[in-house]
Amino acid sequence: MSNSEQNSAGLESLLTYIKRARGFDFTGYKRASLMRRVRKRMQVIGVDDFSDYLDHLEVHPQEFSELFNTILINVTSFFRDRPAGDYISSEIIPRIVERKKNNELIRVWTAGCALGQEAYTLTMILAETLGIETFKNRVKIYATDLDEEALNVARYASYSAKEIASVPEELLDKYFDQTNGNYTFRKDLRRSVIFGRHNLVHDAPISRIDLLVCRNTLMYFNAESQARIISRFHFALNDNGFLFLGKAEMLLSHSNFFTPVDLKLRIFSQMPRANMRSRILLINNESEDEEGSYLSRHVRLRDASFDANPVAQIVVDVNSLLILANERARNLFGLVTRDINRPLQDLELSYRPVELRSCLEQVYSECRIITLKDVEWTPNSGETQYYDVQLAPLFDLNGSLMGATITFTDVSGFKRLQEELEHSNQELEMAYEELQSTNEELETTNEELQSSNEELETTNEELQSTNEELETINEELQSSNEELQTLNEELHRRTTELNSANSFLSSILGSMQGGVIVIDQDLRILIWNDKAEDLWGLRGDEVQGTYFLNLDIGLSVDPILPLIRNCLAANEPTEVILDAVNRRGKAIQCRVNFTPLIDNRQTIQGVILLMEEQKNN
Repeated sequence: MSNSEQNSAGLESLLTYIKRARGFDFTGYKRASLMRRVRKRMQVIGVDDFSDYLDHLEVHPQEFSELFNTILINVTSFFRDRPAGDYISSEIIPRIVERKKNNELIRVWTAGCALGQEAYTLTMILAETLGIETFKNRVKIYATDLDEEALNVARYASYSAKEIASVPEELLDKYFDQTNGNYTFRKDLRRSVIFGRHNLVHDAPISRIDLLVCRNTLMYFNAESQARIISRFHFALNDNGFLFLGKAEMLLSHSNFFTPVDLKLRIFSQMPRANMRSRILLINNESEDEEGSYLSRHVRLRDASFDANPVAQIVVDVNSLLILANERARNLFGLVTRDINRPLQDLELSYRPVELRSCLEQVYSECRIITLKDVEWTPNSGETQYYDVQLAPLFDLNGSLMGATITFTDVSGFKRLQEELEHSNQELEMAYEELQSTNEELETTNEELQSSNEELETTNEELQSTNEELETINEELQSSNEELQTLNEELHRRTTELNSANSFLSSILGSMQGGVIVIDQDLRILIWNDKAEDLWGLRGDEVQGTYFLNLDIGLSVDPILPLIRNCLAANEPTEVILDAVNRRGKAIQCRVNFTPLIDNRQTIQGVILLMEEQKNN
């Protein structure tokens, strides 16, 4: 078994154990993200193998909390996307209020609320739009998350100055109370926010919701789990309710559930349900052998049928960006993956075999199908080919123009037959019958293709998955950066304390009347103050770390050695007067005081020597 297979098997065993031991089911999460997050925690405790980490969890139950905090990245902030917040305030909330009867309750759900910043941001937006008193009487905000520890922080609603930095000053003064250096959200408005633990994949959704906010949460789940969650969101929302997602989440595979209100801001509107039976089917659509979902199969079937179409076909949006190209088109025009989402004008396809840009402008302006017959093209193979090119506009359910589909039907065979049939009436009749039959088949194919084109996605699901993965990594990096900033602040604080202590020690040593020399147990010099330098003529940086008995000063160190050793052994201060010569060559008498250097564990670490010149009376 390869290392990759071993790691995958080890991760699955770990996830199964977590689900059995603590009830946290991460099986619907993307494996690449889970692998990175779990390995990050394993590195912290110094474990390399998943089986060893599972053993560690069994022995140390408190490790579960640290692991969950690592997997459930609580990266959020107040007013995380200000343009989207302004749009909700100016456009979405007035629409919701307009649909409501007088004093009818407005219900908002923020899923994956993390530490509560998103919920309190919505509170401020709604209170500013509706007025505080109307908000208190008419609004309920349900904030849910899988992380119970994060929910406890959210309920307390107390944030540091750094965490509220993105709150506008006028809102900070209006909605927060400052206590002990922290900022606490208004208690009277907190009563309208209800926090609770909720599993998006398995728990029943909150119902009758007008605005559902779930930002940068879906991207952590695999396609099957995403489909299940989105069907629950559809069930939770009132007819034409609004869904607000993160910038990496597009809902391109679920156009039958939601329609874009503002695709750039990731705001969608729920498409009304047909009846109660459909609601029940939506909330219980996990019945396909308990694996995957009907929606996922439906999307894959559509994608496969499009890609397998024998007629070359591409799809462009209203900005003339290449959105889709089936296998026949890719092979025919040499398109590669990086050409997707490129402007059509940057591709050779835009002018060979026919000028498409002007035709697209005509399709968009007249909103009708344009067909170009017998387009001649000589590819690199050298053999001339002929195509019927059809450009047809695409509309969404609201009748808005979304883009156009362009098909290239190879009619080279028909052209060659026509040229050959000119030589023989008999061959002409045979060719005509064959052409007529083929044209009927083409008409049938075009009708089927036109029906399929109404359901085509604007971008492919693989690109969306990659975008979600990149956004996940970005949030992980942001989380790691916040941890590093905290460590850096702690290091800076300790450095400041150390500098202050060193400055204080230098002040004490400089204030001493005599020379101070501190030596360790190996008789090497640790400290040599300025008075010692003035007395013996040696600088502190010269003698630092030097063996004391090797010093060449005017004080004989040989008589001092027994006294130092006695001080190290007996822990008793000693004083002696010795003849010496100072740095100016003057004979003096020097009083030397020996004091043990004792640490906070009462262990002798060295000796402090205080040397003073004896003045004659």
